[in-house]
Amino acid sequence: MARVLKNKELVNTRLATNYGGWMYCDKCSENIGYLCYSTYDKLELKYECNCGSQGSALLDFEDSKIGQNCNDELVTIKNRFCCPNDKEPLITILDKKVARYEMKITCKSCNKTFKKELK
Repeated sequence: MARVLKNKELVNTRLATNYGGWMYCDKCSENIGYLCYSTYDKLELKYECNCGSQGSALLDFEDSKIGQNCNDELVTIKNRFCCPNDKEPLITILDKKVARYEMKITCKSCNKTFKKELK
């Protein structure tokens, strides 16, 4: 069953589909990552593409719950950032395509909000 978006704010960013899939920089059209459709509950992402464009994405759903902040690290499995609790993939950020990023992502299954950044 498709989820209903509550917020979708994309700045200099586009998604391959409504709330997931490949993510692209609008300025240079480079692929900057991949957002898994069904495993995240909320995404807050700010980044600077290698082309110099500043982009961001805010996505959450009508049925999203407020995530519990945690200090746990996301685990990396085959270049995907995954929830450390169930090892489900959440998002991939292609470090070679972005100069820096700050991200908060909430896992749908455990309801924890994870932070990740590259400066």
